Parts: sequence; structure tokens; C-alpha cells
Amino acid sequence: MNTRAAVLCAAAAVVAGTVTAVPAGASPSHPAAPAPASVSASAAKLAWKSCGIADRPALQCASLKVPLDHARPGGKQITLALSRVPHTAKTYQGPLLVNPGGPGGQGLSLAGFVASALPKAVAAQYDVIGFDPRGVGRSTPALNCRPGHFAPVRPDSVPLTEATERANLRRARSFAEACGKKYADVLPYIDTLDAVRDMDAIRAAVGAARLNYFGYSYGTYLGAVYAKLYPQRVRRLVLDSIVDPTGVWYDDNLTQDLAFNDRHRALMAWIAKYDKTYKLGADPEQVEKKWYAMRAALAKKPAGGKVGASELEDTFMPGGYYNGYWPHLAEAFAAYVNASNAAPLVEAYENFAAVDTAGDNGYSVYTAVQCRDSSWPGDWDEWRSDNWSVYAKAPFMTWNNAWYNAPCAFWPTRSLAPVNLLNGDLPPVLLFQATNDAATPFEGGATVHALLRGSSLVVEEGGQNHGITLSGNACLDKHLAAYLADGVVPRGSGEADAVCPAQPDPEPLASKVAQRSAHGSTLHGLLGFRG
Repeated sequence: MNTRAAVLCAAAAVVAGTVTAVPAGASPSHPAAPAPASVSASAAKLAWKSCGIADRPALQCASLKVPLDHARPGGKQITLALSRVPHTAKTYQGPLLVNPGGPGGQGLSLAGFVASALPKAVAAQYDVIGFDPRGVGRSTPALNCRPGHFAPVRPDSVPLTEATERANLRRARSFAEACGKKYADVLPYIDTLDAVRDMDAIRAAVGAARLNYFGYSYGTYLGAVYAKLYPQRVRRLVLDSIVDPTGVWYDDNLTQDLAFNDRHRALMAWIAKYDKTYKLGADPEQVEKKWYAMRAALAKKPAGGKVGASELEDTFMPGGYYNGYWPHLAEAFAAYVNASNAAPLVEAYENFAAVDTAGDNGYSVYTAVQCRDSSWPGDWDEWRSDNWSVYAKAPFMTWNNAWYNAPCAFWPTRSLAPVNLLNGDLPPVLLFQATNDAATPFEGGATVHALLRGSSLVVEEGGQNHGITLSGNACLDKHLAAYLADGVVPRGSGEADAVCPAQPDPEPLASKVAQRSAHGSTLHGLLGFRG
């Protein structure tokens, strides 16, 4: 039995054992039951106004007021920022709500991208709608718990000394405390279930009986939870790069660490393949040793006063999301090692890892949602034991990822119970998953394929990236277009319903061979990282 077949069989076993009991320490509040089917009359009439830019002239924007607490529709209201590319064809298939993931990802720009990247005849049949989820971006209030939390240079992520561990724990605890002080009245309502109820409010506000939805990364979890709460309101559902709902969120992050380590080693092997260009060695293990030697040097003397050991991990982590970044990362690596030139490394950090105000906002919502959605260990000894165990196998991102999520050990709100996504009440659903995705490993796609009965799974065999449709793979995009145009899904008899070959690896920047498509680069810029 090959790896994917084993995963799919395991997923079936998971489904068979899925329960809805509330875990210890979790709150049964916010039950998975539909909110009212409509919003208020004043909210139901959206005032769309042109907000087009040079390459997206048709884009329109609006705002929608929704209850902070959907159980109290007459209580405090918050505002969601929306964007839209309206349909132009005579055949109208309704709203297509899109989401880039996160949690904490800004979604306004995604509508214009999706509308332009889909075949014109398909996009023209939909109102493609983007939105900033509650707490995010232009929605209000927009969370920013502790501005400058990621300002360099941070403590080394690997806690080899008690002092380093204490420093990282202080940062995590301070962030959680700052969130609790600034947003005590808001945090209990920043979670996936409330975001899903907002999605249904958007559906009602645009006057649609049913919703079409297209989500990437964490957006797949949003879509699957929406389908669980409102199965009768789902028309078409596309999930790309799929979260494993059985591991939200503590276990999923540990699984990520192993997958990101594999992707980092794939980058080292790619650099070794082009030794004539980068001169870092023709043996992947030799290249990897030089990378960790660079990390050790930066821990002692940060490059440009900005790039220490933790910032180096931040800089190279995006290469696990999208291999189109590999040539840029390799050039920075080579310049530092071979020429003692730190400038390209600092530039790579500023391009791929530096956190601005939007990033502070995204991280605030990320922690708010993940810490609220499910239970996290409250005993730091458990975190320490689990992460050292994973680190022994996967040193690249394990501790960096642990500290990124560590505020959840101190979070001021009670946790909810994860949603059981088992669902046999949906029309055909289309799933996309790459076999070597690091951020949402293949197991997630296999599990959701089993949970959403009647769904179709399209696998990108050998695919290494996170977010694979509308990124240059014509085979994948053909299945996406057929589904959105006519509701057609592939049906196969094997482990997947359809298999598409992966796109080739990138070439070094000096090569005359064309680099990744413009769509691929644009999409991954919109999806961001950590989602």
C-alpha cells in the first residue's frame, strides 16, 4: 500500500471514530447550529461603490454590519469589509465567496485575482466576492494586540538554555495578556464559528438562497464548517490545500513541523543540484550543514542588525509554501556564505518575513481564532516535551512554530469544541490537494474527502506548494473551471478521483528558462504565510 492509499484508509477510520463530545476544558458555547437565515433589513441592502485599481477596474467595495454576538442580533454591531467583481454574463450563477486562509488573512484583493485568473466565460457568471473576516484588515474593529511583537531581533527560537526559554515564554504571555486587556469584549467572538455565521450574513445580504464558496488553506476549514452548519445553503464548494479538521489546532501545528522540514530539505537538494550557480556544494547534506552554520553565526551576530536565528527561519519558511521563492532564497544564502555579503539576506527578510502593521493585525486574529477554536495544553511541560520530540526529527521550524502558537497556552478566553465535519448532505464538492504540501499536509485532504461524503478529490502528484489552483497548473484549473461552469466533478475508482502532474521546479534566476507564472507569484503573495 502506498503512502496516499494508507492515508486515505486511515482517514476512513478517523471518520468512523469521529465524535462530537466537548473535550476537557472546552466550552460547549457557540453550538454548531444555524443562525437566523437573514440579517436586518438595513444590512441587507449593500451599497456597492467602485474601488477599482489599474489592473482591477471592475472592483467594487461595500461594508456590512453584523452582530458581534450572533446569539444577540440586536446587540453590539461590527463591520465587515467586502469587495466584488460583478457578473457580466447573461447566465448568472450567484455569489462566489472567496477566502485566502489564515486565520487572519485579508480577503479583499482575492476577489479581483480570482475573477481575473478564472476563464473569462466562467468568472463572468459569478459575482466574485472577497471579504476581510471579523477582526481583519478593513473590517472593524481590526485587532492589533501588541504592535511590533515581531520586531527584530527576537530571542533564538531553539530554547537551548533556560534563559532563552524564559525570554520566549515572556513574549508569548505578554502577547496573550495584551490581547485580553485591549479586546476583552471582542475575543470571545473571534473564532471560526462566528466567522462562518458572518459568511451566511453575507449570503443573505446579497440576496442569495445558496452560496458558492472557494477557499484556500484555513479557508478550507471555514468552508467545511459553513457546510456543516448550513448544508442546505451550499451550492458549490471548492477547497484547496485542506486543513485536517481532526487536529485543530495543536496537533496540526506539530504535523506541519515535520512537513516543513521535508520542504526545507527539498530546497537544500535543489540548491545542491545547481552547485555551479550557488557554489554551496553538490551534496544536499553538505548544503544543509552550511545553512545551519549560517543560522548559528546569525544567532551570534544578526545580519544588518535585523536577521538573527529566528528571523532567518522566518525568511526561509515561505519557501515551504511556494517553491517559486527558492531562487531568491538560494541567492541570499550563497551571498552570505560565499561572499560574506549579508545585504541580500536582509533584503530577503524584508521581502518575505518582516512584519508590518497588517502582519500584526493578521497575527492577532490568527491567535484569537486558533486559541479560541479548540483546547490547547495549559501545562508548558507538555509543550516542551512534544516540541523537543518533534525537533529531534524536524529541527527547521519546530520551535519557531511553537513560539508562534505559544500565546494559546495563556489565552484569556475559554476554548470551544472543534466541529465534527462529517457531512452527507451536500451537493458535489471539489477538493484539491498537493501530495507534498507543508502547511496543510496531504492527510488533511484525505480526511476531508472521507468526511464530506460524495466529494471529489483532485491530487497534484508530487506537488510541493500550498495553494495550487489558479497558480499555473492547467490540469488542476481545467477541473476547477468545469466545476464552476457546470457543476461537473471527476469521479474515479482509485484513491483520488483525478490526478494531475506537478509543475516543474523553478530554475535559478540567471536561467533563460521562464520562471513561475505571474498567477503563481500573485496568488502566493495574496495567500501569505502561516495559513
